[in-house]
Amino acid sequence: MTTKNILFFLLFDAAIAIFALSMRRIISSLKLGQSDNRFDHPWTRLRRMFVVAIAQSKILREPLAGVMHALIFWGFLVLFTAVLESIGEGLVPDISSLFFQHLFGRLYAPLAFMQDLASGLVIVAVLIALWRRYVMRPKRLELEGHSRSDATFILMMILFIMISMVGQNAARIVLDGADASGGRFLSSAFTPLFTSFSPGGMQVWFDTFWWIHIGIVLVFLNYLPYSKHLHVLTSVPNVYFSGLRPRGALKPINLEAENVEKFGASDIEDLTWKQLLDGYTCTECGRCSASCPANSTGKALSPRKIIMDIRKRLEEKAPLVRAGQKAPESSDGGVKHALQKTLIHDYITPEELFACTTCMACVQECPVNIEHVDAIVEMRRSLVLMESNFPPEVQVVFRNLENNFSPWAFPPSSRADWAEGMDIPTVQQKPDAEVLFWVGCAGAFDSRYIKVTQSFAKLMQQAGVSFAILGTEEKCTGDSARRMGNEYLAQMLIKENVATLNNYNVRSIVTACPHCFNTLRNEYPQFGGNYKVMHHTDFLVQLINEGKIKITKEQAATITYHDSCYLGRYNDVYEQPREILGAVPGLELAEMGRSHSRGFCCGAGGGRMWMEEKEGKRVNIERTEEALATNSTVIATACPFCMTMMTDGVKAKEASGHVAVKDVAEILLEATQSSAKEAAVGS
Repeated sequence: MTTKNILFFLLFDAAIAIFALSMRRIISSLKLGQSDNRFDHPWTRLRRMFVVAIAQSKILREPLAGVMHALIFWGFLVLFTAVLESIGEGLVPDISSLFFQHLFGRLYAPLAFMQDLASGLVIVAVLIALWRRYVMRPKRLELEGHSRSDATFILMMILFIMISMVGQNAARIVLDGADASGGRFLSSAFTPLFTSFSPGGMQVWFDTFWWIHIGIVLVFLNYLPYSKHLHVLTSVPNVYFSGLRPRGALKPINLEAENVEKFGASDIEDLTWKQLLDGYTCTECGRCSASCPANSTGKALSPRKIIMDIRKRLEEKAPLVRAGQKAPESSDGGVKHALQKTLIHDYITPEELFACTTCMACVQECPVNIEHVDAIVEMRRSLVLMESNFPPEVQVVFRNLENNFSPWAFPPSSRADWAEGMDIPTVQQKPDAEVLFWVGCAGAFDSRYIKVTQSFAKLMQQAGVSFAILGTEEKCTGDSARRMGNEYLAQMLIKENVATLNNYNVRSIVTACPHCFNTLRNEYPQFGGNYKVMHHTDFLVQLINEGKIKITKEQAATITYHDSCYLGRYNDVYEQPREILGAVPGLELAEMGRSHSRGFCCGAGGGRMWMEEKEGKRVNIERTEEALATNSTVIATACPFCMTMMTDGVKAKEASGHVAVKDVAEILLEATQSSAKEAAVGS
């Protein structure tokens, strides 16, 4: 064993020991979080890990940045074999020829070719990244808290790892002879730089490049645990452990558990270990905040800041907890001790948390599957259940839900008034009905959306559907209460509805409200309510395809469709509303710039329907302007909240004289009626 091997052995052991201690620190910090079983369904998790983390499916949603990052990631996967070979050379002389070339045999040359190709692509990708960061300067990379120096340091280390690897291989080719390139086309291109050196000089060059290469690799490895680029190590596990629950299903609180003194999350130990891992995994890329409707319109909320604050608070508190320190009785000079602080208030304000529309755009865009919305709702739960701290207008909503089982102040006895004269039976009157029509609070009480409820009911009657309603026995599904943080009130409503539905042996439900649809479909099974739940757009497509709905009128109009977050991103219902519009002859669909999974929220989700917007631009105005820019005469929706927000936006822009807001069910009904009295879609 040479002096080089001995020195490297000592250096390598020290580096691995330091790295192991760093990872032990991180793992012990994660253990401060609440338990959460993320080890189930391993094959499902592996499949998703391959698609999202390995194939980089989400990061490629942005072409330039996506390809750049993917090249670096895939390049590192290929070059991991080269790093192992370099480490082996440091431990055992001539291991490349004695072991690696023998191990791979004829495949060694193709492997060497792939390593050189990966090196070149990574170098190009890093140069693009530096150019993009310092010349293009995307807005999302300039958001609060972003560390450009850290990113630059990492990129420069990656660049020199690649350059030194190419230099090392070029020197090896010269040392071994002209025919020893073995597929290393890139390294071979640099061999003319070394042809004038003696074998001894070339050995010096080889050793120099090798030490630079392996030295930076070990520095890189030990820098990662203290950098935002820790995601290099945590992103794949984070994707593997991301939730398998339906995206629209919040995790319930066991309100009846004994000895529970705290609900929701006010500090890091109240979050789960996976939510703490999210903090360590954040790449600070800003995609979440760039897509956030609240952040985009000047609100305090930044999903990226929320996750970064979780990490910051964890790094502040975890060492003190591990050391067994306790918070002092009082603050010294008004300055809080670290253990007296909390994540909420000292890092994250209630204003930030209640600005969230729970639209799920942040989760959709995050390339490493961070679950922002779940953490935000957990902190809302703490504010509502533990502090009674929420926007004052929400108090009225909670009171109405408690007394009237609806966010509105209408009495429960009037819930079925919309159906007067329509000959629609209740499930009590028609227990053998094939489908239960869940009307929802908006469908029963909102004067504008009652017209949608009636339109959909007429379509079902035309199609000969055997359906019934709960009538006055229906109560709010609990969606708004749950997402505003009032889990107690939400569970009360959910359990009462489940009892009613199960009492009537309901099996199939259709609803025109995406919020009801999502809650009934994804959250009611948590409480024993297992039903086949369809949204009315999906149901109408089925009726059209079966020939039960006959379209008899052409509708000449340009129409744009606004994607509901709870229908689209939550439940992947994107095409059904468009299929309905496409089935109506004469309609020309004009898509907005942000549509489908990139659709922009109307601003009403997460209980924001009942809260005032006091900061920045109104979210619904932002979306309405985008809809009006298509020059459509009709804005189509499939959600009562979206309809309200878009209608208000059209009025605010003084466009109501020439732009109508209609539900797809209304548009379809107009196309099935031949009476001259029926208004045209574009009216």
